[in-house]
Amino acid sequence: MTKPRTKSDTTTGPTRRDALRLLGTAGALAAAAPLASAQTAPAPAPAAPMNGNGFYRQKIGDMTVTVLSDGTTPLAALLPTWGANPDRQAEFTETLAEYNVAGTNTVNHYNPVLVELDGKRILIDTGRGGAAGQLVTNLRRAGIEPDTVNVVFITHGHGDHIGGLTTAGKPTFANAQHIMGEAEFNFWATQANPNDAVKNNLIALKDRFKLIAAGQEIVPGLTSVPTPGHTLNHLSVLAQSAGQGVMILGDAGGHFLISLKHQGAYVGFDTNGTQAAQTRQRIFNRIVTDNLWVTGYHFPFHAIGHLRRLNARSYEFEPTLWNWS
Repeated sequence: MTKPRTKSDTTTGPTRRDALRLLGTAGALAAAAPLASAQTAPAPAPAAPMNGNGFYRQKIGDMTVTVLSDGTTPLAALLPTWGANPDRQAEFTETLAEYNVAGTNTVNHYNPVLVELDGKRILIDTGRGGAAGQLVTNLRRAGIEPDTVNVVFITHGHGDHIGGLTTAGKPTFANAQHIMGEAEFNFWATQANPNDAVKNNLIALKDRFKLIAAGQEIVPGLTSVPTPGHTLNHLSVLAQSAGQGVMILGDAGGHFLISLKHQGAYVGFDTNGTQAAQTRQRIFNRIVTDNLWVTGYHFPFHAIGHLRRLNARSYEFEPTLWNWS
């Protein structure tokens, strides 16, 4: 099986219907000495900013969940890639117009997520890597060095999720335990002709990976969630703390508007479109029923909020109100 075609996404801007439309002499010398010392002492390091360019922190229970932008790529046309059903193009176009979401000349977002819980930093997905990747830059803007990440979890083997695992041929997150679903890792790593992203970031690092089953714990508080269809063994992540939780969807969420609004809609780079659409309905229902926070890898940055149910077949993404402090 060949890797599905490269992804591209949609517009920026907060959602929900209204919002989508949106740092003596001896005595004198003795007295001056402490002042001189104070003037030359280094200033204390500033605290890491709460939110800013390329990163967004959200407290959920005892966790800090940080969405990290890996940047964007231009997208000439949203359809049919992000709503691929050939017989529903007019329907999808009408929804884009209803919500004032640009269907052409827009961008695709990439949003890895860092969870900080019980003294550990767990990064979910690593962006594109290379010259285009902005994950490490935005980690550092948030006050986080790559070598302080304890665990890296990979939802699936597409290049825009694994590309940031290495930098100049070396592991980007040198001190991290790497974890991935066993079935997903093996699918990519055993191909007769794996693509360069797989060769450089999965196969080359195979000895660093711990492989787990679907539904298995990643670390205490974070559990893998089977969400097949986008790839056949795609895993999302449920992070829970102090009675609250967030579903980190990876690519199980699809498009932030079309995939939520239209039951049965699938995406052009889903491996199995029908299965992916069924998975999305199931996971959207769980998120609403359990009142979970949610973040999607290709949702418009800052890409975190909640879902609300419009009816039995339809949902809306409600981004959280941006908080600067």
